Amino acid sequence: MAQNPTVFDRHLLRLRQRRARALGPETFLIERVAQELCERLAAVLRRFERAVDLGTPSDAVARVLAEKATTVIRAGHDVARGEGLRVVADEEALPFADASLDLVVSALALQFVNDLPGALIQIRRALRPDGLLLAALIGGDSLNELRAAFAEAESETAGGVSPRVAPFVDLRALGALMQRAGFALPVIDSDRLTVRYDNVFALMRDLRRMGATNVLTERRRAPLRRATLLRMAEIYAQRFADTDGRLRASFEIVWLSGWAPHESQQKPLRPGAARRRLADALGTKERPAGEKTGR
Repeated sequence: MAQNPTVFDRHLLRLRQRRARALGPETFLIERVAQELCERLAAVLRRFERAVDLGTPSDAVARVLAEKATTVIRAGHDVARGEGLRVVADEEALPFADASLDLVVSALALQFVNDLPGALIQIRRALRPDGLLLAALIGGDSLNELRAAFAEAESETAGGVSPRVAPFVDLRALGALMQRAGFALPVIDSDRLTVRYDNVFALMRDLRRMGATNVLTERRRAPLRRATLLRMAEIYAQRFADTDGRLRASFEIVWLSGWAPHESQQKPLRPGAARRRLADALGTKERPAGEKTGR
């Protein structure tokens, strides 16, 4: 059986996330996602019995869940901080029994999973019928400016390009992945955020304090050359600066939601089950296929 490629070094990811907490984490992105999550859950007019916060790198989401669920479980590799129940778990190998959860949320964690289809299938199986998944991931249009500046700088100074920014998930692919995993009523949308910095090094400091620096398995192991770094900074300032000299950095947050199937949910009509012809609804005359209208 073919195995999924190992795109991310997940051991290194955990080390980088621990370093971020030691440095003092930068939380503006996760706090924004937590606020949006709160608004989206408020539109669901029900209370959940058992909810899991899966892999979120802070307790911002767990605080929101406390108002929507009777029992909140934080699941991940590093969940020592914060209140509530905690389970050491990997997003790629969930420890939950089938049909044991009512709600699973995840904020800015699933984009680093090597087997996202497999993770979605495990989540769907862990949900009870009519259980909900709501997750936010870093999208594929994030940090395009940094990716482009690094690629050009390395081509000039090192004679080749090494992957520096992760190939985050594509919005168009997620709908198919959700259906493949067995979710009903899947909804995919995105939110775009532009953050401005005095220089590219301030952006890189924020990424380090988010635990979001390069953890690609195909990354170049040699230290980044000073000439490459300085040339990247020049290119970034030349191509992605506003009129006031500040630099733009794009973040795309992709939202996905879906329900474990249940007989009470809306279902599409079977082909041929419509009670009214389309031609009647439009007030037109129906013609056989291939027949041309008169001139």
